[in-house]
Amino acid sequence: MASLVLSGDTSGSITVSAPAVAGSTTQTLVNVTGTLAPIVSGTALTAVTNFTTSADFTGIPSWVKRITLIFSDISLSGSDNVLVQIGDSGGLETTGYLGANGYAISGAATVAGNFTTGWGIAVGSASGVFFGTMQIVNLTGNTWVSSFSGGFSNAAAFSGGGGNKTLSAQLDRVSVTRTGTNTFDAGTINILYE
Repeated sequence: MASLVLSGDTSGSITVSAPAVAGSTTQTLVNVTGTLAPIVSGTALTAVTNFTTSADFTGIPSWVKRITLIFSDISLSGSDNVLVQIGDSGGLETTGYLGANGYAISGAATVAGNFTTGWGIAVGSASGVFFGTMQIVNLTGNTWVSSFSGGFSNAAAFSGGGGNKTLSAQLDRVSVTRTGTNTFDAGTINILYE
């Protein structure tokens, strides 16, 4: 039995072929062509050094179906909450988000509330430092769904959050900002997309 032949090129396309069997009067050739979607890492941005009011990731390719934001040691100068916004070639969209974030403090459930100007991550204190990931996944067309989970430095564990948003065009940017006028004073944010 002949082996399958796997070939590809730098465009990300891959071809699987079944070559002719030796001694056979018939040749069976099957071509299956698809597109590889590698996981691409952005450039990590550090608060104060790279940003104080928003960490912006632009130029996200059109083939992307899932985005992961990674937060480490994130802190704000006051009690604002972190806000994640997405956008397209027309800019970031700041209305029409659906979603909520809830967390627990010392075992007691606390609901942080609904967010409509972005997907919120409750911080609630200038002394609070959080870690976690947010996944933003394409549902269909220009509709995206988010989910967040993470931990808090003062023994509060986020129970998670999520929401959805339909853009007016194809997503090409993500921004991490805040709900008020506080500044980011610590931490690093990066992005993976696939």
